[in-house]
Amino acid sequence: MFIPFWTFNMNKQKLLKKVHRLVALWENNQIPKEHEHEVHPSLPLNSRERYLYFTLPPSLNFQRQSHAMWKSALSTWLDPETNYLFFPEKVINTPYKKIQVDLRKHKLSLQVNKHTDIWIALCTSFNKQWKNDPRILISHFNSDINSIIIYLQQNKKAYPYLNGSKMSNYWLYILNSYTDIKLKNIECLSIIPDTHVQQCSIHLGLTDIGDSPEKVSAAWFSLLKDTEIYPVSLHPILWNWSRNNFKPEV
Repeated sequence: MFIPFWTFNMNKQKLLKKVHRLVALWENNQIPKEHEHEVHPSLPLNSRERYLYFTLPPSLNFQRQSHAMWKSALSTWLDPETNYLFFPEKVINTPYKKIQVDLRKHKLSLQVNKHTDIWIALCTSFNKQWKNDPRILISHFNSDINSIIIYLQQNKKAYPYLNGSKMSNYWLYILNSYTDIKLKNIECLSIIPDTHVQQCSIHLGLTDIGDSPEKVSAAWFSLLKDTEIYPVSLHPILWNWSRNNFKPEV
């Protein structure tokens, strides 16, 4: 069905007004904030250890509760017997069975073989290509989001799950939030179309029930084009708004 341009534009402006209202509510602490679920050890913002901590666990953050995964990651880091898992140079010299058992000790791994294979593959890639340091990968591509994502997608086997359209954006979003990284083209970083963001998108009238995560991401890019709001900056706002049953209403 043909939709007149003026009608489309009116709907867009109405949606943008709601988004600006949400941002204002968030900045004024009027949207209740859930406790930080990306729990982490106290490490220098620019340290290799911090970058590794926020690089490896995201690869296992699919089809599970994110906050539970991060709690498991922190427990694994704090345990002297399993801390080695966050260092690629140690992982590649450890027997497969031990890695498998240790990843499961604090439930960082839930899928016995699959998660172990993903973890080892990533550690192997960072060891062989980037001297065990995610910062070197990022620096190699001049901290450019598009270049990093293209590289990951062109080397899928070397970076399982971290290369996906959703997970690569999530990884860079996490790094941007919890390290000293200064990413370029931050406006190109997609909103993370998790369950909460998808529900907010439907509630706002931006997308329909059944729309794919890719369609949700594209809808936000389209809505926010030529505005000062970056899609990824809305993620914590929408996540918490959804958790609060879309209150306050906009």
